[in-house]
Amino acid sequence: MKLLEEFWYGNIELTEYDSSACTECKEALHLITKNEEKLMATMTDEQKDLFSRYTDAVREYQAMAECLLFQHSFRLGVKMMLEVMEE
Repeated sequence: MKLLEEFWYGNIELTEYDSSACTECKEALHLITKNEEKLMATMTDEQKDLFSRYTDAVREYQAMAECLLFQHSFRLGVKMMLEVMEE
């Protein structure tokens, strides 16, 4: 699925999605940031390094999972369109 990956990684122009307009997203991001700051303030340098490696791995996994979800959802949408056009 080379085309969908290119689309996912922004190499194909698409309408921008602004998550800042979502109140729930803003609140969740604020809570994440606030709790991370509190947690980091209690950690040793070794713990901060471990936590940083952990969050990097989580972000990498999330990016891959979101890409796969996007591809699956796009395929489903195409199948729906094909089914509608067959009728």
